Amino acid sequence: MTKHYVIALACPDGPGIVHAVTGVLAHLGGNITDSQQFGDPDTGRFHMRVQVSADLDAPALRGAFAPVAQRFGMEWTLDELGRPLRTLVMVSKAGHCLNDLLFRTRAGQLPVDVVAVAGNHRDLEPLAGFYGVPFHHLPVDRSVAAGEPGSLEAAEAALLGLVDSLDVELVVLARYMQILSPELCRALSGRAINIHHSFLPSFKGARPYAQAHVRGVKIIGATAHYVTPDLDEGPIIEQDVHRVDHGMTVAELQSIGQDVEAQVLARAVRWHAEHRVLLDGHRTVVFR
Repeated sequence: MTKHYVIALACPDGPGIVHAVTGVLAHLGGNITDSQQFGDPDTGRFHMRVQVSADLDAPALRGAFAPVAQRFGMEWTLDELGRPLRTLVMVSKAGHCLNDLLFRTRAGQLPVDVVAVAGNHRDLEPLAGFYGVPFHHLPVDRSVAAGEPGSLEAAEAALLGLVDSLDVELVVLARYMQILSPELCRALSGRAINIHHSFLPSFKGARPYAQAHVRGVKIIGATAHYVTPDLDEGPIIEQDVHRVDHGMTVAELQSIGQDVEAQVLARAVRWHAEHRVLLDGHRTVVFR
């Protein structure tokens, strides 16, 4: 039976990489249905994404490709094309991103399987229940002693327990309003995506749209990025903006901003799940 796969790879740039990759796939009788590549002159890294159809199971294809990967020092992944990634969504009280992700998933617009929603508040438990997704309450009280129930350490330990027990491949912070510890960021490196409201200037705190209104901003937007120990400075996956003007109220700015946030996060999640995002130092290469 013909199966469809996607291979994503990165390695030091040099001659013969494309020939080697396509050659081994052709030798296996594979049919390349899509191929994109990028050589970064600044980092000297080569990036490639290939979709291939072949009458092989994944272990056989992986075994045949391994010598080529070793020869060129590749970091690479192989997956079945379109396989839904097991995903856990983290939330606080704002539900616009969670609702958008769950709706798109149910509608078949995102190649993910949301296996759980975890929140430090229970406000969005009914929304998760509406979509039939289990909700896990992981309260965080920073006044509680480390390791005690309700502490940040206990919540993060419970989160990692969920990631392990549910075989989670992707964690999405859908307006989760807690700062993750450096240890948790490292544990989830490359598989945790955050959405951040990005303005000019960038407003911090619980009411960014009110601050934006006071300052009379002309553009509001959002940034989806990978989570790193450096707060809101992880490699950027997707961004978008929307023009606004002085006549808009705080509520109107917030409504527009939330729409942008939801759309930017959905695109970032889809591209990650489709193996279109490759890390390139502090940047990303995104094959559209």
